[in-house]
Amino acid sequence: MADSDGQERTEAPTPKRQQEARDKGQIARSKELATVTMLVVGALAMMAFGDTLAGALLKFMARMFTLTREEIFDFNALLTLCVSAVSLIIWPLLIILLVLFFAGIVGSIGLGGISWSMGAASPKFNKLNPLSGLKRMIGMQSLMELVKSILKVILVGGVAFWMIKSSLPDLFEINREVFPQNLFHALDVLLNFVLVICCSLLLVVAIDVPYQMWQHNEQLKMTKQEIKDEYKETEGKPEVKGRIRMLQREAAQRRMMAEVPTADVIITNPEHFSVALRYDPKLDGAPVVVAKGVDHMAMKIREVANEHKIDIVPAPPLARALYHTTELEQQIPDGLFAAVAQVLAYVFQLKEHRKGRGRRPTVKGRDFEPPADMRYD
Repeated sequence: MADSDGQERTEAPTPKRQQEARDKGQIARSKELATVTMLVVGALAMMAFGDTLAGALLKFMARMFTLTREEIFDFNALLTLCVSAVSLIIWPLLIILLVLFFAGIVGSIGLGGISWSMGAASPKFNKLNPLSGLKRMIGMQSLMELVKSILKVILVGGVAFWMIKSSLPDLFEINREVFPQNLFHALDVLLNFVLVICCSLLLVVAIDVPYQMWQHNEQLKMTKQEIKDEYKETEGKPEVKGRIRMLQREAAQRRMMAEVPTADVIITNPEHFSVALRYDPKLDGAPVVVAKGVDHMAMKIREVANEHKIDIVPAPPLARALYHTTELEQQIPDGLFAAVAQVLAYVFQLKEHRKGRGRRPTVKGRDFEPPADMRYD
């Protein structure tokens, strides 16, 4: 089937397309499955409860044919008689009807499941179009319905003929039986006929169910362009996604820069890297990276640190190691504990010196060096 833009619907429907169709009530259904389920289950129910129902009807009829003159002209007596007769019939009849009711539900939802959709219940005025009706009459669906009807006639006729032919001795035997045994015997034969004929229609169901599933899938098939459009609609256009990612990065950077004033020290590679560390013994089991950046972002971190009088310690190998091994709001790796502890000790001594409580600490060339296996040169 060609689409309006000339493309063929060759692609399998996506889960989104299938869900949209289900929301509109467009699901695979098999009328044959529902009908045959009710017929077979009804025949079984009649075989199970038919004797009880027939016995109740027999008692009802026998009582109706033995009414006295007084009962006929006594309205209250007739009412009591009818109520008692109906009470004999109602229970087996009600059981059979309930079984048929649930069989109808199971047969209807056996293919496609349960679906609640206002779209399916709403009127569709396009079905009033004579051209659309003509297409339905001469389409594939109509041809399939014709094939199913012919198959059902052949099946029912053939099975009925075979049943009658094979049951001729049994049917002749009914003539020699006395009432009411002949009546119950005839009902048993009739119910067997009905059950076998109904079960023969399972062949039609075995053909119709796969066909309905295939046809439903064919109706939902999509063109390659529809697949692309749905992907764009679901995932978003590339330029929009890029804009969203940029805004997300900017928001994350603003949050990160807001955490810089909480840092205790900024460890830098003077040319490229800056890493802000916070260590609160009451809250943190180990120093935590609250901000990090390279190039322009590294310079912004240092500007904020200068504004809030946070110590900046140049330690290029350690700055690179911290930047590459630790994410934001994460504790530093175990391997960097010793080097970072030396930095924090240096900063503490530097703060004490500024308060006039000690000498200014000195830094040796190999201080603050990370382990060899954690270096990023």
